[in-house]
Amino acid sequence: MYATSFSVILSLGFCHLLNDMMQSLVPALYPILKGSYGLSFSQVGMITLAFQCTASMLQPLVGLYTDRRPQPYSLTVGIGITMVGLLLMSRASSYPAILLAAMLIGMGSSIFHPEASRVARMAAGGRYGLAQSLFQVGGNIGSASGPLLAAFVVVPRGQSSIAWFSGLALVAIFVLIQVGGWYSRHRSPAARPAARSATVVDATSAAALPRRKVMMAVAILVALLFSKNVYSASLGSYYTFYLIDKFQLPVQTAQFYLFAFLAGIVAGTIAGGMVGDHVGRIPVIWFSILGALPFALALPHANLFWTGILAVLIAFIMASAFSAILVYAQELMPGRVGLAAGMFYGFSFGLGGLGAAALGRLADYTSIATVYRVCPFLLLLGLLTAFLPRRHGAPR
Repeated sequence: MYATSFSVILSLGFCHLLNDMMQSLVPALYPILKGSYGLSFSQVGMITLAFQCTASMLQPLVGLYTDRRPQPYSLTVGIGITMVGLLLMSRASSYPAILLAAMLIGMGSSIFHPEASRVARMAAGGRYGLAQSLFQVGGNIGSASGPLLAAFVVVPRGQSSIAWFSGLALVAIFVLIQVGGWYSRHRSPAARPAARSATVVDATSAAALPRRKVMMAVAILVALLFSKNVYSASLGSYYTFYLIDKFQLPVQTAQFYLFAFLAGIVAGTIAGGMVGDHVGRIPVIWFSILGALPFALALPHANLFWTGILAVLIAFIMASAFSAILVYAQELMPGRVGLAAGMFYGFSFGLGGLGAAALGRLADYTSIATVYRVCPFLLLLGLLTAFLPRRHGAPR
């Protein structure tokens, strides 16, 4: 096992920040696109679905392929495709072109995430929860920056200003070339025996759960992601509309509230990864999903001040689960790090996209407020955590 390499982990987190910052400009554009092209809530949800489905469908395939044939420089390819999608989005003048741009941005994400997660695990030195949290929090900070960039740049200057941010991709590509070099050196013939022995140790520590239990655990983790990400999609995609509709906020002010919600995700991701390394993954998963339920139930009945506070609390609690779920899945499937990362990053995007599309249809038929009254009950699926098998040697 390699010593923890924080320079590699932080470089990956920084590139994750830039990647997700570019991607977060898409939902930040929704109020502009809705007004400019006369889109319905259902059509807004379909943009999210187009973006997230390409990521969802491709990520497990990318992870499975790179488990067998690691591609150190594929990270730069993913960022490059994201940049192309962003440039197309800045020039799109029709709904089909917007959908195509969203799909390209999702495709770039599908290539970047599985291999980046593998490199973060290689550099973790056994501190897997912390490494995945630092990697993930880069993406969360990037996502949180989107509403601020939209408020100060995109909203005043319009859709075409998105192209300015494509320069961030060039910075990420330069950094990822250095990371790819580190990855190549650690995949060199001299380093492979150590990597293989680490895999054997990892497999032994996983205590070789029966295949049936592994499949059951994976199915439960997917159900937990479904409850978590559909609710997160209701806030990520429609929170600004909810604030504008209920409290008559201007678009720019609503973007600041969205930023606060996304900042809560950043803090929760770091906390969940650090705590999970010490107390185990399952307690963190319990707290993350069921702990958010009372606050989610209270949100539709709160005034503007408490709506902002509750949204941040929900974000903090729910975000603590993702690193725990991902590391738990990687421990269930030793030697399949890329596949596990691809599956769960993919399911994270895909389930959120399906949720956004369905919730957009619900908002069209009822109201945006109805979405926030119905969604909290999905968090009751967190009770399925009771059926997750505890691995031998896991912290109690």
